Amino acid sequence: MYSSLLSRLGRRWLAGLCMTAMVVGLPVGCGVLQHKERELVFRIEPGTATWFSGLPGDVQEFDLKPKSFKAGESIHGWWWPAERKNAPAILYLHGVRWNLTGQLFRIRQLRALGFSVLAIDYRGFGKSQGDLPSEASVYEDARIAWQRLEVLQPDPALRLIYGHSLGGAVAVDLAAELGQQAAKDGSLVPARGLVIESTFTSLGDVATAMADTSLPVRWLLSQKFDSIDKIREINMPLLVVHGAADRYVPPRFSEQLFNAAQEPKRLLLVPGATHNNSMNLAGSTYRQALEALMKAGPSPVAGHPHTSPAKAG
Repeated sequence: MYSSLLSRLGRRWLAGLCMTAMVVGLPVGCGVLQHKERELVFRIEPGTATWFSGLPGDVQEFDLKPKSFKAGESIHGWWWPAERKNAPAILYLHGVRWNLTGQLFRIRQLRALGFSVLAIDYRGFGKSQGDLPSEASVYEDARIAWQRLEVLQPDPALRLIYGHSLGGAVAVDLAAELGQQAAKDGSLVPARGLVIESTFTSLGDVATAMADTSLPVRWLLSQKFDSIDKIREINMPLLVVHGAADRYVPPRFSEQLFNAAQEPKRLLLVPGATHNNSMNLAGSTYRQALEALMKAGPSPVAGHPHTSPAKAG
């Protein structure tokens, strides 16, 4: 989960990062610095999460090996179809540290709400093969997984993108790319909506907030995850969820993302919820918010004659 990342982006490391960057100033030094930064950002825990007790029998495992990947690289994922045929389907994008085995509890909750769920591990996580992830590589993995979801659920009106924590930034990037392409083509966005939970405006913002430093952190980070500059371009209904008691990612970041986004949109702040349990504590309110998202009309896309503004319930 994201707590491990934030605990490591504290004052000591950030100060050291800034000092090293200013002193080294050499290509080799910058490369080493960026590699260390990626290690700290993704903080991959190998193996199986201790609370994982095995996959449900109807979960289908798969591996994706597109031609663009280097030899030995692959994306491992799960497809958990809903009991109801042609149910809406969600692309689930997780945060840092834990692989899919640490995400089953939340994936199970989404399926219990009536959704089919496609979930992936980014290259370097879990059974996915590859080098240490980067911002660019996780974005690419999300796009490849989206192509698989388009096959599994051909109806664009029955597809959702979901991202938790850092996965929220990955989800925003994917949604913005789809939205920008639709605007360029004058077509409808090929997704019903976007759900982001416990996420942030940019990695620099959250690192600065947690470190409580005046050092120029945001300018030294090579991994940007800059959602605040992309959220307006998604061109699809949006649900933003955050635990009001989240000690790791302040709820104000979700509020800022919500304010920057276009309609239709909804902000759900869950009283008493922390970084990982908003879905559980919100209960029926969360379900109702997802139902409203599915009923929301498409966002207006420039150049498309059949779109009109609509507000989420």
